[in-house]
Amino acid sequence: MKLTFAAALLIVSVSCAADAPNVTPQIWSPVSTSFEETAERPWQDVVACCQIDEDADTCLEDGSKPFKKVVIGKMPQFTSQDALQVLQVAVQAWDGGMGVWPQMSLAERCRAIEAVFEELAKVREEIVTTLMWEIGKNRKDAEAEFDRTVDFAKRVIQTIKSDDEYKGVWQSIGSTRAIIRRAAIGIIMCLAPYNYPINESYAAMIPALLTGNIILMKIPAVGGLAHLLTMEAFNKVLPPGTVNFLSGSGRKTMPPLMESGLIDGLAFIGGSKAADQLIHSHPHPHRLKVFLQLEANNMGIVLPDIFESGKEALLDNALNEIVLGSLSFNGQRCTALKLIFVPRASAEDFALLLTKKVEALRVGLPWQNHAEDTAQPLPSNITPLPNEGRIQYMNSLLTDAVSKGARVMNENGGKIIGGNDSTLMIPAVLYPVSENMEIFHEEQFGPLVPIAPYDSLEQVLKFGKEGPYAQQVSIFTENPKETALILDRFSAIFGKINLNSQCGRSPDTLPFAGRRSSAMGVMSVSDALREFSVPTVVSYKDTEGLNHAEFAQNIEASSVFLSPVVDQ
Repeated sequence: MKLTFAAALLIVSVSCAADAPNVTPQIWSPVSTSFEETAERPWQDVVACCQIDEDADTCLEDGSKPFKKVVIGKMPQFTSQDALQVLQVAVQAWDGGMGVWPQMSLAERCRAIEAVFEELAKVREEIVTTLMWEIGKNRKDAEAEFDRTVDFAKRVIQTIKSDDEYKGVWQSIGSTRAIIRRAAIGIIMCLAPYNYPINESYAAMIPALLTGNIILMKIPAVGGLAHLLTMEAFNKVLPPGTVNFLSGSGRKTMPPLMESGLIDGLAFIGGSKAADQLIHSHPHPHRLKVFLQLEANNMGIVLPDIFESGKEALLDNALNEIVLGSLSFNGQRCTALKLIFVPRASAEDFALLLTKKVEALRVGLPWQNHAEDTAQPLPSNITPLPNEGRIQYMNSLLTDAVSKGARVMNENGGKIIGGNDSTLMIPAVLYPVSENMEIFHEEQFGPLVPIAPYDSLEQVLKFGKEGPYAQQVSIFTENPKETALILDRFSAIFGKINLNSQCGRSPDTLPFAGRRSSAMGVMSVSDALREFSVPTVVSYKDTEGLNHAEFAQNIEASSVFLSPVVDQ
């Protein structure tokens, strides 16, 4: 298979800390490419934060060495013309649905994807290390992303093998006999996010591949290096043109692909404005199958009863879940808790308790061990943000809130550790947050925890009712009557209502959905297969004097499309 992409990953030997990854310097060789000109394209450095600058002439105020940026790789910058060349490779591979991959049996495609993941397992450590360097995940979270992706793929394949929907059993409806199988949509353009560059993109791409689609994968500018390490696996296992990688400016490469009208499906994880622009640029948007995971402004609702005497465990659980829900991976999750509503009478006390929990978090570099016992490492809970743009946005939200009356509750909240080149921000707990502040309405997607006091539950219900986003909500209480009231009101708004727990996608067997500007389509190990396929019915009518049943059985015995998933 020729992958329509050439890439190089420069792994830099570093010593950011005593326990920093010790990687031998090397250039990751480009895989074969379908056009020679790729090597001549401009290549852009991928810069990561942070490395401790041991050679710095001056120290910071606390006596520590400043951080410095480090180049960890290079990415080719594709042009519009390059993107269209890649598209033609995908068109040839699809061949109107008659290409090699779409014409394979479902069982063969399952075996091929299993083989891909066997190859990916060989580069697990390299992918984990790259995630740590490029997007700032600590080792535990980076390993979890890889392992969860593998588990997701296995569960999707198991669903295909065990679910009656994919066994293709003939059924009778009156005088009609029919068998239903699922078929591919066509060429699917996937756009991967930076926060979960492997897991989120594969959660769409793997089901799409298994159902016979051809993939155009636009890898993100931040988080793209991890994808380069997957390319050899696809190169080794899949037919030519099945998976095609693109890098560079999305504004330059994506519009011409959509304007061509040759894209049949869009799997997009990102912002709603960009999604709308892409969809509207398609000449036949009614033909475009759309799967979107977009913004969310998930709220946590704390009800008054958790502050009652004797409910200390319930309160402590709420605090722990809100800290995790707000600040896991620095708050850079679509499912993160973005705004916490607390009864005004207890709001300040709650903010102080939450502040103590936040101040106990370990802030540092992704590979840093905060434990004295190296046998039982304690990784950093808060790590650098991916670029300066995120820091600037956090600062603008924080400054706006403080100027309008909010206080930073925790010591050094919002401070940058490591000097001018650093993107390591201490989380900030903001209280009281009100409707006139930007952070009340905007998704911060970062380490800011806004607490909004409320006087009546109707204020909270109004926020959910009128807000532009509707992904998830968390309710913290043991009051069944008020919980039922909220649940009934929000059942037609949010995709998931969490009781005394943070918002989240897992387990992957449950449907992950949203409404309004948060999502189109449903993600799970079973739902994703339906999102990227369409049912195809083969049927006949019982006719006296004609043996259609035997005819149909003979067709089934010869047809690849109707062949069983599990070899008999």
